[in-house]
Amino acid sequence: MKILVLAKQVPDTRNVGKDAMKEDGTVNRSALPAIFNPDDLCALEMALEAKERLQNAEVYVLTMGPSRAAEIVREAIYRGADKGFLLSDRKFAGSDTLATSYAIAQAVKQWQPHLIFCGLQAIDGDTAQVGPQTAEKLAIPQITYAEKLIDLDDKSIVVKRRLENGVETVKTSLPALITVHGSATVCRSRNAKRVMMYKHAKTTSELREENQEKSTLFIERPYLLIEEWNAENVNANEKFLGLSGSPTKVKKIDNVVLTQKENKTLTAANEDVEQLMVELLETRIIG
Repeated sequence: MKILVLAKQVPDTRNVGKDAMKEDGTVNRSALPAIFNPDDLCALEMALEAKERLQNAEVYVLTMGPSRAAEIVREAIYRGADKGFLLSDRKFAGSDTLATSYAIAQAVKQWQPHLIFCGLQAIDGDTAQVGPQTAEKLAIPQITYAEKLIDLDDKSIVVKRRLENGVETVKTSLPALITVHGSATVCRSRNAKRVMMYKHAKTTSELREENQEKSTLFIERPYLLIEEWNAENVNANEKFLGLSGSPTKVKKIDNVVLTQKENKTLTAANEDVEQLMVELLETRIIG
């Protein structure tokens, strides 16, 4: 059984400050630490739980991004994944969800997993579109908002979904793609033995950036080399990649930074409540 986890390295938008946005409206990634997308960690945990329920199953992780995104692969391996892949190419730059899902789907087709897990959404975009779009491009069933793995065999999977007004249990045949809700089980911690075993794992690009060749270490331990794919490796059509393959256009971005101000006392009068709502809307705290 091949189990694949789609994961993303994202800027930590939970700690946004005044310098988080550049003047041109793009994210100042250098001002924010890069982290493992929280929902994707939940997806990794569900994938590892699935592996424990099956015989001869392997969990692989795939991440798309620049060479530094390989840190996500290492982190997943530290927590129990068997192997990881980095999908990286300058041609992917500027991709919206449509172009991203196309590139990921092309990569997945090369590997043909039985089961795919990914987070519900990424904290740097919150669109929740890449998972479902990938499933559509692969023409496989999908279950969204998964919170708990109920049952699994080599032919089908049963999960509990977390919905706005309750939960439901859904079953689908394999292969399938599952997007995992942030309320799912928190991912297990790093395994100390795996950290010691894989701490030197690197991609070819990382070795090149460090002016290193494949040393004796990588010859003796080939499992330390993280496989890296580009657009050509996954047979991707360039017109569907990057900015040219991204119909989404950002018209305007407002950088809203909340700061502490003086206190304001309100009465229960309708006028006071209405005035408060007007102020909240005008300052864009809500709305």
